[in-house]
Amino acid sequence: MKFKTSDHVVLDYTDEGQGQPIVILTGFGGAKAIWRSQVGVLIAAGYRVINVDSRNHGLSMHTDKGLQISRLAMDVYELMQALQLQQPIVMGNSMGAAIWFAYVSLFGDDGLKAVIDVDQSPKMLNTPDWSYGFKDVTWADFPEFFYQPLGSATYQHIDNLTYQAVKRIAKIEPFDNELTQPLLIDHAFQDWRDVVAQLTVPLLIIAGGQSPYFNPEFAAVTAKLAVRGQSVVVPEAGHIVMAEQADAFNQAMLRFLTTI
Repeated sequence: MKFKTSDHVVLDYTDEGQGQPIVILTGFGGAKAIWRSQVGVLIAAGYRVINVDSRNHGLSMHTDKGLQISRLAMDVYELMQALQLQQPIVMGNSMGAAIWFAYVSLFGDDGLKAVIDVDQSPKMLNTPDWSYGFKDVTWADFPEFFYQPLGSATYQHIDNLTYQAVKRIAKIEPFDNELTQPLLIDHAFQDWRDVVAQLTVPLLIIAGGQSPYFNPEFAAVTAKLAVRGQSVVVPEAGHIVMAEQADAFNQAMLRFLTTI
């Protein structure tokens, strides 16, 4: 399905199932096909699943416009308004989770039912008061570090069917890293800890126990910032938890969803 934003960027999304809506976003450089192992499980559990490719990602339009986290949050807000979603649950991996934090900073969480953050620290840069940023990157490395390859995001191989689905999308619409670089820089610059602290809806953080990007201890520390926060660490999973350890991830996700 296609949706045109207020600045005329066309997003690609799927809308499947019936019931409580859940809206999903993927991380930098990713495509919505990475959630293949979750979409069917959620539909079978009675959820309506809206899976979105952000601008410049997957099958959505490539552009040099609006490459800021706040604009991507506006994009998904506009889509959700157009679909007239009521109290959606929102879930994002990596930068996808950061987009939801930006959404809350702009629109509050009154219209949401819950937030699920998959392996994304609320602050990417390590500082004296925050040691849970991306790898060991500090202000001394910024922004130069993020112009270099970030290294593998995974610890385990993702399952074959998901891998094939992602590769098919990449062949049709290759990710343009150079074009999208400003978005990564903007993402790395942000600090969403104040947003997490102001959340009034349930928050679940699912971290990869072997994430190459983040110390998994960030999950418990971040969850404590929120009034209704909780965390789970999935062993033997890297940054792409939902595709590396799909069964364990789905169990944690569904267990949380039954409590809200």
